[in-house]
Amino acid sequence: MTATAPATSAGEPLRVETLPTLPGLGTLYARGAAASGRIAAGRAMPGLPVIGQARSAEGDGEPAPLTLPDVAYHVTGVPTADLAHHLHDYQRLLHEPVTDVLPAGYLHVLAFPLATAVMVRGDFPLPLLGMVHLANAVELRGPVVLGDVLEVRAWAENLRPHKRGVQVDLVAEVRRQADPGSAPVWRGVSTYLAKGFHLPWTAADADGAAQEPDGEERAPAGTWTPPLPTGRWALGPGTGRAYGAVSGDRNPIHLSALSAKAFGFPRAIAHGMYTAARALADVGHARGDDYRWTVEFASPVLLPGTVDVAVTPDADGFAYVGWNGGRGRQHFRGTVTPL
Repeated sequence: MTATAPATSAGEPLRVETLPTLPGLGTLYARGAAASGRIAAGRAMPGLPVIGQARSAEGDGEPAPLTLPDVAYHVTGVPTADLAHHLHDYQRLLHEPVTDVLPAGYLHVLAFPLATAVMVRGDFPLPLLGMVHLANAVELRGPVVLGDVLEVRAWAENLRPHKRGVQVDLVAEVRRQADPGSAPVWRGVSTYLAKGFHLPWTAADADGAAQEPDGEERAPAGTWTPPLPTGRWALGPGTGRAYGAVSGDRNPIHLSALSAKAFGFPRAIAHGMYTAARALADVGHARGDDYRWTVEFASPVLLPGTVDVAVTPDADGFAYVGWNGGRGRQHFRGTVTPL
């Protein structure tokens, strides 16, 4: 993993805006709900310019282009020395060893609010509410331990078409402040889908479409043969609330059946990053201190529920998959590759 400067899709450097502290997710979700409402209202009003659907200035009938913010957020001096209780709560919940080393999933928890802050900006063209979490790709280069002082930055990039809408990457990086100018020790790319928005397709987009994760459409029941499980998770109805308490992600779809039904789910669903990080913990110490970790999400995990999991060696490291043991429907799959 080399040091890279965040840039626009045209290759222009992003403006770096330094925030005093990492923001709180509660306030960000309130802002995101308001912004999502404004975007939805604009799309519903006939005759108004609509993001992703407005006519171009030339009047040629083409949609006006979607444009990501030209800014990267940056926070310095993020302390970890006082996070021991919080870290150990996370480790117990995710079945990680209770140590002073911050797992890759915990570093995602630390960086996620800054990436969310990018998504609730007034010039972010997609609504936070209703975004589908498709995938994550993480790289960890060496252990981060309690007491390290960190720098975090985040930005949005790679807006591109998807057969069901538009997808975008939110990138976050973590550096040790003691190593200025060094490559990030942790880098995470979260991919989201916004349904109902449109971008023009290129030949490269069409070639890549067959490889992209499809969210709920991926690997429906009956289209694959589950392997022998290496583990089984019994997830109680409070799993979403427990992960929300350690991650700060208290999205209503994860908290209770009542709040999830308001968003079209029959019951609360587990956080995607809970299931991915739990699978990472199942890989265990064989992953080492330096590794790449990927996950693609398929169907949601309803709570309470049981998930069968298989972790198997592959050519480069380990592959894992989680599914509904009764229906054989995939929930997630990914890889862990020691570096």
